[in-house]
Amino acid sequence: MGGFVDAYYGWNVNRPADHANFFPGAGTTAKRDNEVSVNLAQIDLTVDPAPVGFRLAVGLGTSTEVVHAFEPVGVVVGPEAWKNVIQASVQWKTGVGRGLLLEAGIYPSHIGLETLASKDNWNYTRGWLGEFSPYYQTGLKLAYPFSDRWSAQLHVLNGWQTIGDNNRGKSIGTQIAYSGPRLSVSLNGIAGPELADDNHDVRVMGDIVATYQATSVVSLAVSLDAAREGRPAGPSVSWKGAGAYVRLAPSSSRSAFALRGELYDDPDGAISGSVQTLRGVTATFEHRPTPNLILKLEGRYDRSSADVFARQTSDPDGNPLRKRDQLLVLVGAVATF
Repeated sequence: MGGFVDAYYGWNVNRPADHANFFPGAGTTAKRDNEVSVNLAQIDLTVDPAPVGFRLAVGLGTSTEVVHAFEPVGVVVGPEAWKNVIQASVQWKTGVGRGLLLEAGIYPSHIGLETLASKDNWNYTRGWLGEFSPYYQTGLKLAYPFSDRWSAQLHVLNGWQTIGDNNRGKSIGTQIAYSGPRLSVSLNGIAGPELADDNHDVRVMGDIVATYQATSVVSLAVSLDAAREGRPAGPSVSWKGAGAYVRLAPSSSRSAFALRGELYDDPDGAISGSVQTLRGVTATFEHRPTPNLILKLEGRYDRSSADVFARQTSDPDGNPLRKRDQLLVLVGAVATF
């Protein structure tokens, strides 16, 4: 058994009228402004596959509300049905070859550098590449280690970050990964129909993640995404993004510093909900006074080519007026057990 509680306080210079730090569909961390709140409180129960095992992780907080917000609504499915489920999967270590592993159910996505749990990321808040790629997926995974350094995965999925399906099609996910003593690289992909009631127009995404241990103190990472999707009427749409990361963590210290810069281009408004190009820089100081407590102080600046960030004032209908940038200052605390 294990788990954690991730609480935070965030201050947005814009003082958004709706207290929302990010536009709809984003903000799986630090969604609320000028409030002490809980990103995620999670409890895990894990049985290692020997040869059969499972993992059940349930949670609550603003993170689960945001990440499950676009679940398709239908019979016994939808955001309310699944919002507390982080992972629920069974695993079977078959013993075939070097150790073919099968996993079925709801489990973390194979796409991207950053995970849903902020404690496992270099920065406290997640970047735009994380927000606009799947955090979880539902289906069947086959994972196989070809050697001590090379491995591959194949996924048959209900769709893009979805538990209930919104059409009759299925998506295919792939990964080829190399893990060396200093350099790790993964080439990830997902393809399938993701539009509601549309089995023919396919979304294809490619994702590259690389991390490099430059010295005993300095770690570097890059993440690149590119996607394209057909539409039933009109031309295809596309989006792409890039992120660069550096982390300084002396082995003799309980503190670390991380810096992230990113660029995300959504010229058709297909994934972010607005025609825009996003730029951002995030600096995070981390300190662990004890092994079970992670404290993070973070400053984050985001700028869009469109008016997407809420302002202090609202229109006559009560909707916040928007501007092109925002500056956040955050304090996060994660206690683990």
